[in-house]
Amino acid sequence: MDAPSVSQQRVTELLVRWSEGDDAALAELMPLVYEELRRLAHRQMAAERTGHTLQTTALVNEAYLRLADQTNPNWQSRAHFFAVAARAMRQILVSYARSNRAQKRGGGAFKVELDEAALVSPEESQEIVDLHEALERLATLDSRKAQVVELKYFGGLNYEEMAEVLKISPVTARRDWRFAKAWLYTELQNVD
Repeated sequence: MDAPSVSQQRVTELLVRWSEGDDAALAELMPLVYEELRRLAHRQMAAERTGHTLQTTALVNEAYLRLADQTNPNWQSRAHFFAVAARAMRQILVSYARSNRAQKRGGGAFKVELDEAALVSPEESQEIVDLHEALERLATLDSRKAQVVELKYFGGLNYEEMAEVLKISPVTARRDWRFAKAWLYTELQNVD
């Protein structure tokens, strides 16, 4: 077995142990997945406009805290864990963008979940919220396609990993991704 397969298998074993209540497994797991979480966050941040100021580390740390704070997690696999991590990162970005927009409109005080240095420009805040809202609309039409976008775009999962999480074939995952990408492109072009 090659090294990546051994590492992936080890992550899955630790996730199962953590699901069974072994807190020591979490301590052993996090150093193994932290760099992958950073890659996920960096990937999301790389998709943003150049010059954004949101820090990858702040996003990873907040997602890590949310994942570690789970009570009775039921991790099925490495891919499932990273799918949940991707969703947590998306929720953090959307929450922060909405808070940023509310503040720009003269809203009152709000809780900042990310480091104070982790700022998003107003344009990026709007783009994050627009994407989130478009994904919500897609989810009402076809929830699986919205999940595929979340797993691919936010989670960086490949077609085989998405298929495993969603219990579909990799060909279906690829087809769903193509459809959803085209649908979102059209939706986001129509945003004022």
